[in-house]
Amino acid sequence: MEILEKAEPAIIFLAIILGLGLSDISILRNNSESLITLFLCLMLYGLFLEVPLKDLKKSFKDFKFTKTSLIINFIWTPLLGYFLGSLFLKGNTDILIGFIMLILTPCTDWYLVFTKMARGNINLSLSILPINLILQIVLLPVYLILFFSSHNSIDYYEIGYSILIVVIIPFLLAQLTKFLLKNNEKITNFFSSCQIIFLAAAVFGIFNSNGDIVFSNLNSILSIFIPLILFFIINLILDFIVAKNIKFNYENYASLTMTTLARNSPLALAIAVNSFPGRELVLIGLVIGPLIELPVLYGVSKLLLAIKKRY
Repeated sequence: MEILEKAEPAIIFLAIILGLGLSDISILRNNSESLITLFLCLMLYGLFLEVPLKDLKKSFKDFKFTKTSLIINFIWTPLLGYFLGSLFLKGNTDILIGFIMLILTPCTDWYLVFTKMARGNINLSLSILPINLILQIVLLPVYLILFFSSHNSIDYYEIGYSILIVVIIPFLLAQLTKFLLKNNEKITNFFSSCQIIFLAAAVFGIFNSNGDIVFSNLNSILSIFIPLILFFIINLILDFIVAKNIKFNYENYASLTMTTLARNSPLALAIAVNSFPGRELVLIGLVIGPLIELPVLYGVSKLLLAIKKRY
């Protein structure tokens, strides 16, 4: 496990603490917000450099695994997330939107680290990455409109503009880079190693420019912990039952578990920054996610190794 990946929860937590602690410094507070989108775009550019879209057809090599993970990630999980969010976050629409955006986006990076730790099928997990990335970009606005259009909380133009700025443009630039530079390994490695730094810088900017909002809504922000923990527990149990019933071997079961538990909060955060201007609680709710998720995934990887002996 790479040092930066291992320290990711601590780095994000430190960015939050520094952002809040320095929120009284006006020169920082006045300029940090304008850099949030830039750092998130750089982070996603690096992510898109890593994603092997040319291997998209490999997603369907093991059709049973692909079908199972897609059903859980893009049909079951959105419904479960909306149910849990409505149950525990009712009355706070912005926190609810942040929670739903987190739940709707399967992870495209660190889940591979935890799959490896749990001795799952890395090649199978990697093969599902491109289709997970494409589907979450396509379906995220669809589910947001489906769940929140009746709340008058969604601006269709802002969502479209956000996806253009922070997703489509970095994606096209990444593909152009790969096309023009056949030997782009150094660039890819640089941006890969800097992804957590770009994310931490964006998180610092969010909390530095919104310190007063955090302190005045602390109880609402912490309320996201309960539905998120329940999400992990329910899906962990579901993965075990499903894998047993369709006779997955242990390696495929471990891969399914990590693919359906890990969430892609950086992508959701990047889209939320421009989709919900002036609604900082949406962003703050998203940032809290990794502080819970990464320690949970570490614990799950150890649990899976214990299950492996009896599987």
